[in-house]
Amino acid sequence: MTYRLVIFDFDGTLADTFPWFVGVLDEVADRFHLKRLAKGDIESLRQYDARQLLKAHQVPLWKVPIIARYVKKRMAADTERLSLFAGVDELLRELSDRKIRLALASSNSYDNIAAILGPERVALFDDYECGASLFGKAAKLRKIVNRSGLSPQEAICIGDEIRDIVAARDARIPFGAVSWGYTQAEALAAHRPDAIFHRVEEILEKIIEPRPLASSS
Repeated sequence: MTYRLVIFDFDGTLADTFPWFVGVLDEVADRFHLKRLAKGDIESLRQYDARQLLKAHQVPLWKVPIIARYVKKRMAADTERLSLFAGVDELLRELSDRKIRLALASSNSYDNIAAILGPERVALFDDYECGASLFGKAAKLRKIVNRSGLSPQEAICIGDEIRDIVAARDARIPFGAVSWGYTQAEALAAHRPDAIFHRVEEILEKIIEPRPLASSS
């Protein structure tokens, strides 16, 4: 089927921010008196969900909002160094050209997202819900669907983390997982998303019905 609304996550889905995030981990750990992450553990941690990650980093839940604010502020100073994944610009423009509603639900700030997207791509989106708490994305997804006037089954949420899958299920929205983000594809697959995308181009191929061939006269 062709979905009428596509709700994207941002970091790790549209924007290649994981290397930046890894680069500031030690700084964040030292600032908030957390256990530093051994670089050799990064790939194994990419199999975890959010709660497992907090436990592995020994991060108390009450510190999460404070850390999140700092990381967003820290990223704001580096947005010029960050970019979208190859093919994302073409994907967004093609979806918009096909009159598919585009929305973005993210834990990141709108200002950071807008700086990385740039004004032309910002204008392609019909709705934004930014600043989601670690486990608060389901409510953001519901707001987007409600404002669209569509049913949850006419939308698809596309993201790169296990918590994104959980949020989409809570909001009763189909979910497509990307394999190039923060969480490994195998860990995402274990949670049975409705689709898995291994290339940006696959998103268009799998969620939009092909255009009919022009008839020859």
